[in-house]
Amino acid sequence: MQSYLFLIALLLIALLAKNQSLIIAIAVLLVLKFTGLGDKLFPIVSQKGINWGVTIITIAVLVPIATGEIGLKQMQEAVKSSFAWIALFSGIFVALIASKGLILLQNDPHITAALVIGTILAVALFNGVAVGPLIAAGIAYVAMKIVEYFNS
Repeated sequence: MQSYLFLIALLLIALLAKNQSLIIAIAVLLVLKFTGLGDKLFPIVSQKGINWGVTIITIAVLVPIATGEIGLKQMQEAVKSSFAWIALFSGIFVALIASKGLILLQNDPHITAALVIGTILAVALFNGVAVGPLIAAGIAYVAMKIVEYFNS
């Protein structure tokens, strides 16, 4: 019962914030929970959902290449831009941090809860995007390693 109340409270926040992604996500979870399908699907989604999400985001990012909007000519011109180099190194940095975040999310449930709540708040209240848990986990991982280094 507590999980229903929590999800409904989050749904109300999402509705007030007019955040369509969060509304859909919570509605799907409530339907799965209410129909009893959640018992079978939640473990699968919990285990594989982040990888599915990353795959869908990757597909979306690659669409301009598939449609021909971005080709070799655009890539060659991009390397002449300092902003493109910043974007390139930012992409590398975030991907490396996110890989550490994935490990943290899989291995530390209480950190996962805090990251998920933080992401939900950012999505609902500040119009954030729900890719946050993975990136946040990576940043948290790096920050934890820095704290460990200085505390040892």
